[in-house]
Amino acid sequence: MESPEKPAQENPQLATLHAVNSRLKFRHFKLLIAVQDMGSAHQAATLLHMSQPGVSKALKEIEETLGTVLFARTPQGLVATDMGQCVIRHARLMLSSLAHMHNEMAALSRAAGVRISVGTIAGALAAVVADALLRFQKQHPDVVVDLHEGTSADLLEGLQSGTLDIALCRTSVATQSELFHFEWLSDEEASVVVSPVHPLAFREQVTLQEAAQYPWILFPGHMPLRTLLEREAASLNVSFHRKPIETSSTFATALLLNKSPDLVALMSRETQEFFEKTGSLRRLNLAIRSSAEPYGMVVRQGVQTPAIVGSFKECIKAQARQIRAY
Repeated sequence: MESPEKPAQENPQLATLHAVNSRLKFRHFKLLIAVQDMGSAHQAATLLHMSQPGVSKALKEIEETLGTVLFARTPQGLVATDMGQCVIRHARLMLSSLAHMHNEMAALSRAAGVRISVGTIAGALAAVVADALLRFQKQHPDVVVDLHEGTSADLLEGLQSGTLDIALCRTSVATQSELFHFEWLSDEEASVVVSPVHPLAFREQVTLQEAAQYPWILFPGHMPLRTLLEREAASLNVSFHRKPIETSSTFATALLLNKSPDLVALMSRETQEFFEKTGSLRRLNLAIRSSAEPYGMVVRQGVQTPAIVGSFKECIKAQARQIRAY
């Protein structure tokens, strides 16, 4: 790898647009993204199923083609220069648009007509997405909607790759939040939930210290609700006494809670209310003082939103306004 700690050229002789068009391929852009995401040629090579010398050689060829240094070698690994960040930002947009094009072509080849792909976190699904989707279907009965539930991190990756048109999630988990446009939708409240047969289920008042004596189901450590619970426990000097079960699946959490007389979990208030109405779960009278991060509608920055996605966004906004009116 020839990239120095600092670019040697103060005023690099950039390649002409014709030279870039004729020599750079989509695989080169994919390689640049992998190097930035992984931070080293070795890890990028593993991700792309290439040899490390192959990655180093390809990166050098790309830099020579563009006429500028894209990565600097630092103690923390390969770090994109200002020029590198510029190139990689546009590389992500191009690959995202390519994936989006392929998805639309696949839908058309199946004679599926207009199709949009929507991602959502569980709390937003229960609060607004489900009703907004039913509203949207009445307005656009010929449009196929692919609905995906996942974590904010997974949904942002889907937006970035072009497999999702819009996501209802948080952007706080994004490593590059500038790639996304966030439109606030709602603050989220958290509830502590158990099975209706749990020993604490019908207590008039429960403390986190008491609930911490029982085994918990927790989201993985990088997820906002897990961070919220850990912040609350730290503020109260509470320690959990047993190793948790970890899952990012709302259905798995609800199923395990319903089947166990001991487990405790934290979930969004809207999700808890849905399961409580069915009699499968019960909210503990335990107030969480720490505030949860808000979620919103997220699309890719700099990518024109199709009109039909705009129609779906209006249904989301209408449903959110209706909820806030009550």
